Amino acid sequence: IEEIEAGGLVLRCLQTRTGVKFVVTAEPGTPDLDIVLREIYVLYSDCALKDPFYELEMPIRCELFTQGVDALIERVEKPMSKR
Repeated sequence: IEEIEAGGLVLRCLQTRTGVKFVVTAEPGTPDLDIVLREIYVLYSDCALKDPFYELEMPIRCELFTQGVDALIERVEKPMSKR
């Protein structure tokens, strides 16, 4: 599943080559969801995969990842709030 749109929202999924899936929900018409998902994957690669104690399938418990995702979402929402 790459995208589902129903009930006034969009669910978009990015599955990486390693099988990790990232899912984002948004309002229909939200631009650049693919870019957002790819940026989240970059954050994941930089934070979780470089942690020597992290194993695939583990929850992502990394403050830098959380802060990065928060900053990304804030950046994406800012232009939308001007509409």
